[in-house]
Amino acid sequence: MKRFESDLLAQIQRRGDGVSGRVLVACSGGGDSVALLILLWSLRRSLGLELTVAHVDHGLRPESEADAEFVRQLCRALDLDLAEASLGVKAHAADRGIGVEMAARELRWDWLRQEALGTGATAVATGHTLDDHTETVLIRLARGGGLGSLRPLAPRQGPRWSPLVECRRGDLRDYLRQRGVPWREDPTNAEPFTARNRWRTLLEDIRREAPDLDRHLFETHLQAEEAQALAHRLVASWRGSRWSIGDGEVVFAAGSWTESELRWTLETAFRELGHPLEASLLRGLAPWLAIRLGAVRSASWGNFFLNPEPGGRYLHLRQGSPPSGPGYTGPGMGRGPEE
Repeated sequence: MKRFESDLLAQIQRRGDGVSGRVLVACSGGGDSVALLILLWSLRRSLGLELTVAHVDHGLRPESEADAEFVRQLCRALDLDLAEASLGVKAHAADRGIGVEMAARELRWDWLRQEALGTGATAVATGHTLDDHTETVLIRLARGGGLGSLRPLAPRQGPRWSPLVECRRGDLRDYLRQRGVPWREDPTNAEPFTARNRWRTLLEDIRREAPDLDRHLFETHLQAEEAQALAHRLVASWRGSRWSIGDGEVVFAAGSWTESELRWTLETAFRELGHPLEASLLRGLAPWLAIRLGAVRSASWGNFFLNPEPGGRYLHLRQGSPPSGPGYTGPGMGRGPEE
């Protein structure tokens, strides 16, 4: 067993990915997915895996048939069964009124799930890497995701299994070169028509300055995940005594709250309500709320409304429309805090 293979085996065992039996390996023919296939094939006995390969032709590039033939030859060399699908991505995008990238993802995963179910696979293995994780985090941060952006890419998420989440893209290609295994390059990965491709280009210069950026960032994310889990457990322990959710609104017990306690509670509550709030919005809303939780008057902040119960024991926070009933004195709609 080669050193890179033994390192990957140790990572999978340390994380406790919990994958065994039949696995459907998604292989496009690119470097990441070919490395994934070769590595899992090399570790299949150690991990107790039976592999089947899946290849999707999105019909978006003239090279797609050559990519499919490359994967066929690779499967013949490894003596593995191959499932193939050709998807009408452009037509699906037009019918749904969505972008081509999203349409491709929807159709690909619908087919992979069906194929996994049909073959009895316990997981669909994908070639997501440490580089993908860094790109995803930066995209989330740019959209205002706050601390939640720092959660590491999960090795297991539903049927998806990403065993390479701690592996660098360049290291995977070095491994393939050492094994003498070719791969196909997708020229569209260098075109700036997606946010991920643009971040990928920007990160090239950053990684030259800081070669260990991805690994240090991943470790930071693991620590942030631990801190976030502790905060969520604390907020959960307060439920029922300090806060609750009822009829689409957050209910707070009147009393002393710190701004950080309110930010964590608001994040948890509104995520459960299906309306996650941006970190910058929470940072503005929490101090406004902290001042008013001991008051008896109704108030509004933007499209958030605070209303005391008749007995004054609880205050209600609702987003989107003003509450009604005793104690509410009017909507007070506006861009900032109002009384």
